[in-house]
Amino acid sequence: MPKDFSNLSGWVFDLDNTLYPPEIRLFDQIEVRMTAFVMETLGVAEPEANRLRKSYWAEFGTTLAGLMALHGVEPGPYMTRVHDISLDQIRPDPDLRAGIAALPGRKIVHTNGSAPYAERVLAARGLDGVFDAVFGVEHAGYIPKPRREAFETVAALGGIVPGEAAIFEDDARNLAEPCAMGMRTVHVAPVREDAVHIHHHTDDLTAFLGHLCRLWSALP
Repeated sequence: MPKDFSNLSGWVFDLDNTLYPPEIRLFDQIEVRMTAFVMETLGVAEPEANRLRKSYWAEFGTTLAGLMALHGVEPGPYMTRVHDISLDQIRPDPDLRAGIAALPGRKIVHTNGSAPYAERVLAARGLDGVFDAVFGVEHAGYIPKPRREAFETVAALGGIVPGEAAIFEDDARNLAEPCAMGMRTVHVAPVREDAVHIHHHTDDLTAFLGHLCRLWSALP
């Protein structure tokens, strides 16, 4: 494993269910708010709103992208509303902070959520100030992952050279384009998925980074 991550100068982290454990279930709150927004905006009942939310996520990458493409929805009000959630269940992780801080080179967050929401989550997780930059979907012109344009835009903005970088993501589909761009890919999820674009898997990012740093320190 150390060879796969040696000589890297960039580290890209997803936010939700990656920099905090999925069992915290923050996204459950967001999904409730997304469904309510779809119901009110399109005038549909909850079952249809849920169906559309999932359909747009599958086809366009995010529910917002589908709403923008098919219904001309303005992203600002949507982003503000769906991310207005409680973060009371999040706890700081000093070991995760230490593991990220120990990585050489530039470290950025790239989320399909908004940057202000990401900053709130990072602060609650005790990770504020450890990243060189935090990019929300707005920084990519609301083009979401898994589209290649999103990764290319954020990499350029964040000073990340794809062939010299690693990416950590909970959604396996969001690792296909980074792999094609030359990045080392790490799938952070409870269940392993076997795919050619997934180089490593972990169900514990804190332990993974700690293990990596210990292996580095043991190298001659």
